[in-house]
Order: sequence, then structure tokens, then C-alpha cells
Amino acid sequence: MADIAAVFHWPPAVMEAMEILELAEWREQARRRVAGADDE
Repeated sequence: MADIAAVFHWPPAVMEAMEILELAEWREQARRRVAGADDE
């Protein structure tokens, strides 16, 4: 959850309400965003 919070600047309460699969999807989006930043 820390990686999602760091990338999207979401407080824990936002992620607390999510199901595990939704968290996994957001984590993948965060990973892609960070990986894209490394490519620049």
C-alpha cells in the first residue's frame, strides 16, 4: 500500500476501503508509472 500512497498521494483511508484485487490493480498502475519515469 505504501507504493500506491507514494505514487498517487492517497491517504490510507482511501485504500482501506478497497478490495485486495482493486489494490493489486492500483499497485500495478503505480509500478508502471514509476517504471515509465525511469525510462525518461
